[in-house]
Amino acid sequence: MFCKNCGAQIPDNSITCQSCGAPTGAAAPPPPVFCRNCGAQNHPASACCANCGAPLYNSAQNVNAKSKMAAGLLAILVGALGVHNFYLGYTGKGVAQLLISVLSVGLLSWVSYVWAVVEGVQIFTGTIATDANGVPLKD
Repeated sequence: MFCKNCGAQIPDNSITCQSCGAPTGAAAPPPPVFCRNCGAQNHPASACCANCGAPLYNSAQNVNAKSKMAAGLLAILVGALGVHNFYLGYTGKGVAQLLISVLSVGLLSWVSYVWAVVEGVQIFTGTIATDANGVPLKD
């Protein structure tokens, strides 16, 4: 391939001319994806880490993504029972909210409900943006 600006020969995968710096019009290669489990670099189209086998998540591939709307509504409607935390995979927080409501025979359920409404607002505003596995919530 030759530069359209200065005529110098440039490699086919080059984004800019090495002689004059003019753009070649070639698309930039997609960035690599790094495993959240072991940190290994993987091909952008990979579904699993080649090093440890953990699932990879990037913006183009969120097959296991949970719904932000569902999580937020569960928090506001039945949050005193911790249902939204079970949905997002935060089992410990879900059990804590459930036990507060059930073991107090409903007398302290308002505590769990206030906690859940705060988390519901955080889900809707994006402060809580991932599930327990680190997968981003989908809109």
